[in-house]
Amino acid sequence: MIVGAGMAGVQTAVALREQGFTGSVTLIGAEPHQPYDRPPLSKAVLLGKAEGSAFDVDFEALGVELRLGLEVTGLRPSRHELDTAAGPVPYDVLVVATGAEPIQLPGAEGVPGVHLLRTLDDAERLRPVLARQHDIVVVGAGWIGAEFATAAREAGCAVTVVEAAGRPLAGALPAEVAAPMAAWYADSGASLRTHARVEHVEPGAVVLDDGSRLPAGAVVVGIGARPATAWLAGSGIELGAHREVVADDHLRTSVPDVYAVGDCASFPSGRYGERLLVHHWDNALQGPRTVAANIVGETPAVYDPVPYFWSEQFGRFVQYAGHHASADTAVWRGDPTGPSWSVCWLREDRLVAVLTVGRPRDLAQGRRLIEAGTRMDPALLADPSRPLKTTTI
Repeated sequence: MIVGAGMAGVQTAVALREQGFTGSVTLIGAEPHQPYDRPPLSKAVLLGKAEGSAFDVDFEALGVELRLGLEVTGLRPSRHELDTAAGPVPYDVLVVATGAEPIQLPGAEGVPGVHLLRTLDDAERLRPVLARQHDIVVVGAGWIGAEFATAAREAGCAVTVVEAAGRPLAGALPAEVAAPMAAWYADSGASLRTHARVEHVEPGAVVLDDGSRLPAGAVVVGIGARPATAWLAGSGIELGAHREVVADDHLRTSVPDVYAVGDCASFPSGRYGERLLVHHWDNALQGPRTVAANIVGETPAVYDPVPYFWSEQFGRFVQYAGHHASADTAVWRGDPTGPSWSVCWLREDRLVAVLTVGRPRDLAQGRRLIEAGTRMDPALLADPSRPLKTTTI
């Protein structure tokens, strides 16, 4: 029984069949839609270039039962049973893949014209807003805020992005790395206001804490997401500081016969020596293979990936692989005011993370070097004309 019909849930069902599981597989999704991929929501679907992004998976041929539009409200491990809106549902093995849900802007719930962007329905509600070229205020200059602002500018909307921190991507990247990205907003014709906190939202306007009023035909909130785990309250499953499911290195939870994968679960990384909570598409693609291997196989499989994600914003393709800490040494490759550059992070001369802007070869080579734990020569690494793979010790 798999709860959650996003990427992690669908890929778990696919991986189980690929790895020879012959028992029944049921995929439960709270939304009524055929399971779909999320990245196109902020791009093709939002701009009307695609009607949807349903996964190209033949569930019937796989022998996977879909139960869509069914909300799961609780878990009773002692009975091996799920509580749902349609009554109790038994399971032998359960996979929790409920993902994450967007954080609401306090005080803005129910205000006309305020939108989130997480689901297909969200994208469909926003599509006519962009088509009418409203003045739009985006709250939050993180990844989703930047991607939505990019789409809104492409649609011809006037866009103002307000960010409480002093720079975009404040929660994801160090100041010196995120700082050059601030110029991308102006280059695209969007206005970025940092150190700007929302006092309140009213129909047609966003009021900031300095008293300024921003006209807003629509407000899009992108201030982060939290694991969708409220339904696990009282189940005995251990939750972490971010309310995520605490999984072990086999993606097993603290309760027997229950696994967790994707945005809703953290896992211990032997590679990085800390617990990681990764809210990105690639984690939801890779983790299910480990879950399936541990359900099907006799030898436990360990999950310890090199995290990876990408973002398309303001005409730039940004990619990141690995995981870095503030104490790691950053080495720049190229001019951050130019169209393409990279930053590599070293820990005791070993490459642990790489961020690239328009340098896909750096990303591909860097990811392999991180996986191998390769030691690098910082002086050679700083030369952007040298391929990454030629800068090793």
